[in-house]
Amino acid sequence: MDSLKDTVWDVLISGTGLPQSLLALALSRSGKRVLHLDPNDYYGGAEAAFSLQEATDWVGQVNLASKPTPFSAASITQHRIDEGSLGPRLGFSRAYSISLSPHLIYARSNLVPALVSSKVYRQLEFLAVGSWWIYDAKEERQGGSPEEEEASTILQDQKILRKIPGSREDVFADKSIDLRSTRSLMKVLKLTADAGAHSTIISESGDQSWPDFLASRYKIDSKLQAPLQALTLSPAPPSRTSVSYAIPQMHRHLTSIGIFGPGFGAVVPKWGGLAEIAQVACRAGAVGGGVYVLKKGIESIDIPVQPPASPTTAEMTDHLLPTIKLEGGDEVKARWIIGTPSTLHGFSDEIPKQQMTSVEVTHITAIISSALTSLFPPPAEGSPPPASTVAVLPPGTIRPPQSLSFADMPSIYLIIHSSDTGECPEGQSIIYASIALSHPSVSQFLSSAIETFLSAVPGEAISPDILCTLAYKQHYSVPSSSPPSNTQKAHAGGVADHDSSQCCGILHLYDLSPSLALEDDVLKNVRAVWEHATADEGNSRGAFMQFEDRVGFGSEDDEDAQ
Repeated sequence: MDSLKDTVWDVLISGTGLPQSLLALALSRSGKRVLHLDPNDYYGGAEAAFSLQEATDWVGQVNLASKPTPFSAASITQHRIDEGSLGPRLGFSRAYSISLSPHLIYARSNLVPALVSSKVYRQLEFLAVGSWWIYDAKEERQGGSPEEEEASTILQDQKILRKIPGSREDVFADKSIDLRSTRSLMKVLKLTADAGAHSTIISESGDQSWPDFLASRYKIDSKLQAPLQALTLSPAPPSRTSVSYAIPQMHRHLTSIGIFGPGFGAVVPKWGGLAEIAQVACRAGAVGGGVYVLKKGIESIDIPVQPPASPTTAEMTDHLLPTIKLEGGDEVKARWIIGTPSTLHGFSDEIPKQQMTSVEVTHITAIISSALTSLFPPPAEGSPPPASTVAVLPPGTIRPPQSLSFADMPSIYLIIHSSDTGECPEGQSIIYASIALSHPSVSQFLSSAIETFLSAVPGEAISPDILCTLAYKQHYSVPSSSPPSNTQKAHAGGVADHDSSQCCGILHLYDLSPSLALEDDVLKNVRAVWEHATADEGNSRGAFMQFEDRVGFGSEDDEDAQ
């Protein structure tokens, strides 16, 4: 550790989550001295991916944590399978790569061109997200009298999964939609796809709830409102999903279809989701001269009185720089300390100007004994085989936890991955289930929803078993006036409150939002922080994440080196 102490670092990055790792990638050609720390013994932070044993170890770390963490109430359970079950059993630990952050990446995401221009795309493999499904059953709305219970039992036999029509072609191909509804849906799709029409609609109806807007303006009934709500990926209940939120989300979905191939508009990284991107970005940072130390967090930060706005070399002496005490007692000096709220908790008095509120998301990841092949049809002729699919259980299809009404309930989202993702053995699949709901029995509710969903999957000769579940809660801070998945939108600048004349101090990245799709503002925030940390270079710093191949390396050699 002497070399760390003896170096005055230009940038110290705390944590190896996706935002920090993208910043490390952006700085990898800057020539700056970068120290990248993580208190964990693994890369990826809140976006990490684990084997079964690593997941078990992580559960223990979460539940015994002495410092604030974005996770709580973690558990992992290997389920007992009946002796007569013919399905596959749980494999060995490293046959699995369970993601804590199974986000979708839309083709329109600004991350995609950044990964290309920075050359790291060569080390990544992306897989198609195929069909979107909606669970269609109303039996849980029944109950009470014997007659209603009987009706409920009858309807349980009618539980089905319907493919969500996510494009004009899908709407026309769906024979279950009558002509009048088809015309109405086409008008909605035309509106949301036309970015030029958004400002007028949002100024007129932006605060109206999305279902009310669909019903009043387009006469779309509740049955067809549910798929349109699902495509927004809103973590809020339908009644609290506004038009101003829903339309841009629908636009992103519709305009992404066909960019990478026919019939699909989103992808997922192979081998563990966003953790794979974080690892590749960190490797690029290391090739660029960054120093990485795991199991080494920050104990305290001492920032002296700010030096002059344009200090001379003599004025910028070591004693004017922040001193960072690391776990284990070592001390280092750095001009900039950069991290997310979860990695710099308690080290900075600066908070966003917006009033913040906490959003709790419950996650259950289930390893399934079946490949669930019927959920992965090619989305269109000529499209690549999908390795991921999305299923939505809207409010009203599952009885809510006690004391909650259907109006209180957000949708339950399931992201299902096949073994092609490299996250489980062949013949199995993984369901990533989540719901933005705080309630004592939400974990049991979400487990029940997974079982209900599995009972509706068609074409299963053997009833699928749940082999193992990883459950945990994740806590996000979001602006009180914004939908939960707009977290990043309120903080895209990241450094808005910093004096641009400052030459050292703390800069803030922001944790990912609860949205199931990666938001563009993640990279916007990274860029804003990068611009601040490299302001001393002026025009010589180059374009953000636009790199040429390293001199002396071919594309394959560069790939191996990183």
